[in-house]
Amino acid sequence: MTMFDQAVEAIRQGSDDEALATQLYDELTDDERLNLLDGDIYYWQGRLDIVRHGYNVTPYVMGAVNRLGIPGIRFVDGPRGCVSGHGTAFPVSMARGATWNETLEERVGEAIGEEVREQGGNLFGGVCINLPRHPAWGRIQETYSDQPMLLGSLGAALTRGVRRHAMACVKHFACNSMENARFKVDVNVDEATFHEVYGPHFKTVIDAGADAVMTAYNAVNGEYCGQNAWLIQQTLRKDWGFSGIVASDFVWGLRDVAKSVKAGLNIEEPFHQQRYTKLRAALDRGDVTWEDIRELGERILGTQLRFYAQRDARKPAGTMADAKHVALAREVAEQSMVLLKNDARTLPLDPAAISHIVVTGRLANMANTGDQGSSNVRAPYTVTPLEGLRAAYGDDAVDYVEGRDREEAARHARHADAAIVVVGYTANDEGEYLKSVVSPDMLPLLPEPATQEQRAAKQACQAYMKEGVSTFGGDAEGGDRASLHLSSEDVDLIHAVAQANPRTVVVVVAAGAVLMGEWADEPAAVVMGWYSGMEGGHALADIIAGKVDPSGRLPYAIARSESDLPPFDRDATSVRYTRWYGQRLIQHRGSQALFPLGYGLSYQSYAIGEPAIADLDVGRRTAILHVPVTNEGDHAGRHVVQIYGSLQEGERAGERELLGFASASIPAQETVDVAISLDFSALGRWNAQERKVALETGKIRIEASSFWGDPDASTMEVEL
Repeated sequence: MTMFDQAVEAIRQGSDDEALATQLYDELTDDERLNLLDGDIYYWQGRLDIVRHGYNVTPYVMGAVNRLGIPGIRFVDGPRGCVSGHGTAFPVSMARGATWNETLEERVGEAIGEEVREQGGNLFGGVCINLPRHPAWGRIQETYSDQPMLLGSLGAALTRGVRRHAMACVKHFACNSMENARFKVDVNVDEATFHEVYGPHFKTVIDAGADAVMTAYNAVNGEYCGQNAWLIQQTLRKDWGFSGIVASDFVWGLRDVAKSVKAGLNIEEPFHQQRYTKLRAALDRGDVTWEDIRELGERILGTQLRFYAQRDARKPAGTMADAKHVALAREVAEQSMVLLKNDARTLPLDPAAISHIVVTGRLANMANTGDQGSSNVRAPYTVTPLEGLRAAYGDDAVDYVEGRDREEAARHARHADAAIVVVGYTANDEGEYLKSVVSPDMLPLLPEPATQEQRAAKQACQAYMKEGVSTFGGDAEGGDRASLHLSSEDVDLIHAVAQANPRTVVVVVAAGAVLMGEWADEPAAVVMGWYSGMEGGHALADIIAGKVDPSGRLPYAIARSESDLPPFDRDATSVRYTRWYGQRLIQHRGSQALFPLGYGLSYQSYAIGEPAIADLDVGRRTAILHVPVTNEGDHAGRHVVQIYGSLQEGERAGERELLGFASASIPAQETVDVAISLDFSALGRWNAQERKVALETGKIRIEASSFWGDPDASTMEVEL
C-alpha cells in the first residue's frame, strides 16, 4: 500500500486530513513540490498532441508522484459529457437548464462521473456556471441560465452527481461571459453587484461540495483572474470558506508567476509552462517563498485525500455511452425542448393521422451537438432531426428537402400534411473561439524549447497550425455571435414554407436567445430544440409526435429587440457589469419580452392552486412552499412551478426575483402537492461590514407561477 493509500485509509478511520496532507507533503523533494503546481507534460508536446489527435483525448495529469502513489489531478473536460474517450453526448448545459430539473441533472452528473472515472480521470472540469449577461456570448451553451438561482441549483446538482466518482471543478471564476475578447477584456464590477448577481451561484456550488474552482482568462477590476487576490484570497477563501483547489484556465490563465502564487492559485493548467520555466527564479529572487509553495501544495494534496476517502468504492466499467446513459441523454433532451408557439394545436402530429411530412432546412440532417472546442464530446453516433423523424413516422412518410432552394422546399411543402423547418446555428456561429492566431503580447507566456525534443515538438505544432488546423484540432472558428437573428437564408426558408403550408413547425437549433420578431408570427408552431445531444433527433420526434408532452421552459427571456439588451462589444478591452440584463432589464425598462423567463407551452393545461408556506426560517431566510398543481389535460405530463418574489418596500420594490422552482409529473385530471424550497437571499443586499448578502425585514410578495409575470399566478404575502 502506498503512502497516499495509507493516508486515505487513515482519513476513513477518522484521522485529520490536513495533518495527513502535511505529512505527505513533507515526504516530497523540492522538485516534486514544484511539480504539484502545474501539469506533468511539457507545453509544446501537449499542444502537439492536441493538434494531431484532438483535445483531452486522455486525461491531463497534473502533479502525480508515482513513488508515493499520489495520483495528481487527472483532468477531463465537459460539460456536455466526458470529453475523453467516446462517451455520451448529453444536451448542452443551456438545454439542461431548460429542464428546470435538479434531480435529472444530478443523474447526468453521476453518469458523467462514471465515464470520467472509467477513462482514468479523477476531476471533471465541466461544472460551468458563468452568467451570460448578453445572448451573443459564444459559450452560452456551456452554462444553464442567466438566473443565479437556476445556475446555482443545477450546478450544485451536477456537482453532487459527479462527486460520486470524480472531483468536481466549477468554472470560470469570474465574470466570464465574452468569448472573442476573453484574453484581454477587463470586467469592472462593484463588490455589491458581484456578490448579489455574478457570484452567488458560485458560492452555491462551492457549498454543495465542489473540490476545485477554475479561474477565468479575463481580468476583473484591473487584475487577471488567475492572479487576482480579491477573487481568490478574499472572496473564495475568506468570504466563502473554500478550502479546495484553485486552478487556472488552460495555457493562458495567468500572466505573472509570482502574482499567481501570492494570490493563492494552486495549479497552472494543464502543462509544464510558465511555472515550470519561471518559478525557480522567482524563489531565488524572493518574490515568492517556500512557505507560499507549501500552502499551495498542501491544499492540493488535502483535496485529493478527502475526495479519495469518500469516493464511491464501485469502479465503473462499460459505461461509455452505454444503454443506460444513452437513454438518459434522450430523456434529458425530451425534457429540455421548449414549445414556444402552438397555434390551433398544430402539435402534436399524430403518426396514425399523418401520411406525408416535409422536413427541410440546412440543419435537418446535420449531427450538430454544439461547439468544437473544449466541451466537444466524441459520441459514437448522433441522431439528426431527420433520422429521428423518419424513425417515428417511417421513411415513406417523410420527404426530405435540403432547403437551400426555398422555392423547391415550398413546392414540396404545399402538398404535405405538415412541414418541419430546422434552422439555427452551428459551431461556426457560436461557441468557443478557436482561431489559432495568438496575439503578440501573449507569446512570452509560451516557453522556449530547451532540448532538441522540445524544439521538434514546437516546429511540428507550428506546421500543423499553419495549415489551418485550430488550437483544438478542428476547423471551426466559433466565438461570440455576430448577429442575434437567424441567417437570411433561414428566414427566407421560413417565409416560403410557412406561406405554402399552414401547418409549418419551425425548430430552432441554438443555445442563446434568438430574436424572432421578423418571422415568429408566420409558422403555426415554434420549438426551441437546442443542441440536444446524441439522442436529440429521437427526442425531437418524441415531442413532435406527442409521445412525450413538452415540458421545457426557457432558462432566460427572449427579447423583442436588441434595444432591450445591454450593450455588447465582442472586441472590447474594458466593460462594466451591472445588475441590468435579461428579464430584469426588460422589466426595468417597462418593456415586454417576446417570450419571458420560464415560458413554455405543453399539450396539457395546468392550474396552480393557492400556495401555503411551511418551515419558514426567518434567521436563514429560507422556507418550504407547498403548491397544489392540477393537470387538466387528458394525458400525464410534467409541469415546472416557478416561485418569484418581490419586496414591497424600498428602492427595489416590485422587482421580481426567482426564489425557487420544482417540477412534478402529474397524471391526467389529478392534483399533486409540489414542495418547493425557497431562498430569499436573492432579494438581499451586500453588507460590506458583515461580508455577506443580508435581507432586511419586511413584506415579500410571493408568486407561484408557470413563468415570469404569469397573469394566472397564485400569490401570497410573507413577512420576514
